[in-house]
Amino acid sequence: MTEASAADPTALRVDDFLPHPPAVVWRALTTPELLARWLMPNDFAPVVGHRFTFRSEPIEATRFSGVTACEVLELREPELLVISWADASPENDLKTTVTFRLEAHDGGTRLSLVQAGFRADDQNDQLARKIMGGGWGGHLFRRLGEILNEGAGVATS
Repeated sequence: MTEASAADPTALRVDDFLPHPPAVVWRALTTPELLARWLMPNDFAPVVGHRFTFRSEPIEATRFSGVTACEVLELREPELLVISWADASPENDLKTTVTFRLEAHDGGTRLSLVQAGFRADDQNDQLARKIMGGGWGGHLFRRLGEILNEGAGVATS
């Protein structure tokens, strides 16, 4: 599912198949309450230009403050969501872009995520890339799948 290959130290990629239609997956990616259940508490709104934050525990090893400052850069329902992703603290200058692509596939959705912009020669960026790759490809996409499988609050009607 995950690819954080040494061939491209500037990005990480995660692909998964979810047995739910794109509209249902889209809702889990763009509804603040559902997004908080699988990713982090947030004040997200699906509007280009909207600035928002994710909140989690700080990670001292990467100088992560626990607050991720984001902006919705591009939005095409139900197929594309692009957000900026940066630590809110001036102590950490990591700045990346996270792209979610949804494609109808075999009765479900192929969900692809690319987080790009890691500096290849920056030790902090590369440690963050390793940690985030494990998170996206590990427990985060697993939790997203669990929420979709529950069906609670995810219906589009």
